[in-house]
Amino acid sequence: MSVLGKILRFAKPYKTYGVLNVICNILYSIFNVLSIIIFIPTLGILFDKQEEVFEKPVYTGFSDLKSYGEDSLNYFLTQKVADDGPMAALAFICIASILIFFLKNFFRYAAMYFLAFLRTGMVKDIQDLLYKKTVSLPISFFSEKRKGDLLARMTTDVKEVESSVINSLEGLVREPITIVIVLISMLMLSAKLTLFVFLFLPVAGFLISAVGKKLKAKSQAAQKENGIFLSFLEETLSGLKVIKGFNAEKILGDKFTASTARYKEIMKSVLHRQGMASPFSEFLGVAVVITVLWYGGSLVFAANSNLKPQDFMGYIGLFYTIINPVKAITTINYNIKKGNAATERIYEILDLENPIADAPNALPITDLKQQIQFKNIGFKYQEDYVLQDFNLTVKKGQTVALVGQSGSGKSTVANLITRFYDVNDGEILIDGTNIKAFTKKSVRGLMGLVTQDSILFNDSVKNNIALGKENATEEEIVAAAKIANAHDFIMDLPNGYNTNIGDSGNKLSGGQKQRLSIARAVLKNPPIMVLDEATSALDTESERLVQDALEKMMQNRTSLVIAHRLSTIQNADLIVVMQKGKILEQGTHEELLNSNKGYKRLVEMQNLA
Repeated sequence: MSVLGKILRFAKPYKTYGVLNVICNILYSIFNVLSIIIFIPTLGILFDKQEEVFEKPVYTGFSDLKSYGEDSLNYFLTQKVADDGPMAALAFICIASILIFFLKNFFRYAAMYFLAFLRTGMVKDIQDLLYKKTVSLPISFFSEKRKGDLLARMTTDVKEVESSVINSLEGLVREPITIVIVLISMLMLSAKLTLFVFLFLPVAGFLISAVGKKLKAKSQAAQKENGIFLSFLEETLSGLKVIKGFNAEKILGDKFTASTARYKEIMKSVLHRQGMASPFSEFLGVAVVITVLWYGGSLVFAANSNLKPQDFMGYIGLFYTIINPVKAITTINYNIKKGNAATERIYEILDLENPIADAPNALPITDLKQQIQFKNIGFKYQEDYVLQDFNLTVKKGQTVALVGQSGSGKSTVANLITRFYDVNDGEILIDGTNIKAFTKKSVRGLMGLVTQDSILFNDSVKNNIALGKENATEEEIVAAAKIANAHDFIMDLPNGYNTNIGDSGNKLSGGQKQRLSIARAVLKNPPIMVLDEATSALDTESERLVQDALEKMMQNRTSLVIAHRLSTIQNADLIVVMQKGKILEQGTHEELLNSNKGYKRLVEMQNLA
């Protein structure tokens, strides 16, 4: 029920369809019972056992409803046989049966029709919420979790919930209603026989449920292994060049087959239990039917019995009708247990608290007026501090460059100013106000980000650039591309700005991809630019074009530049040399060359003295 409670919260927007489904299922169940009962008088006519009633019955109250209904039908049939013969009565019953079966199946379809809106809507809402939750989580979450495992939760686990839990909603509503209505009808036909039946159904249900006790645990293990499998596949496809270059196909192939072997063993156990459920429950159902047949037959043959042969045959039909809903409920129980594991994995993501959240009274910020200040900053990703006692002021309009060896904390500064992470100690101030006092969206709205890895999407050139500004016009996109030195190569593409650039922009060169990233940042037109080693992965010619584009973009903007190639930051207003998370020295290019400290050594290593 906890699983259903979690899943049914997604059904609230579609409760109207749920109510219509319940109404249709009630009507379906009523006509389902009538489709059995209507054959009782048919049997009476065929075997000349039909009770004749010559006086029209009088309705005396609800307690006498069964007798009134039987007597009314028998009175009508008696009149029909007397006036037109038994064939006319039989023809009437046949026509009535066709109508009842039509209505039964009509309401069954209508119930499924309305449920389709609820089912598809719930699946969509789960996927939408899971996606929104995933993209809202901090960057730190994705460094700890396997991407493949997240993909498994968003695809395989959602499909598992759909097939196991959501698809069970139809039976969860219809089968209990059918059971109740059929049981009421059975009690009306023979209370004594029905009470006897109640002795056997709980025993059969207990035996059937015993088969699936460990199904949830096995299903959870299967979902976890599937996440490992997808993660491994994602890593393989991403690192295919390295795998081939180091002839590591066999090593990774062995790991892959080990994962699929574990998944095979787990799923084999799950499928064995599932396979046992249906034949085992059918055998028990038949055993109960035969037992009821024996006991009911003894009641029919007993002296002064109130159970007529045609009533007993109708009773057997009703009882056989109730077996399928009972079996279906046990199947639903299996499915919900199976879907429980997937539901828990989905809710592990949905229930996560985002540590980098807006304060309750957070306000938007629209512009940088004076300066950005890093004040006594201390930060660590795990145990060891990456930044310690870091102090830096970036004034409006300045270009400040951070340089230093790998691991000195340069990129961490960029991660903190964009609030991809929050500081452990100290504070970051924008115009004297702590960055946490502003909304994340507005803080990031102030900034344009160009990273070493050009993050592009499998879409057209135009749409990749337009990501920087909602509802951007074509003229604005072209102008941004020209500033980024990208317009010329774009026009040489097969479809110009409408050319699809492939997965991660793989149809373009490194320099072309980087210039598109710059065009995207230019189109956003932010007051603050954050450039994280934007030219380090480029060849000399591409670097020249990209550097020219960067210089155009940084004009009249506050810029924080993280640089590996010192040739790109010689004109910066302030160069900050970092070492092991602390500032070693800072100043202009000329000042730092004359200081004979860390910066000069870095310059000499790059032959720029």
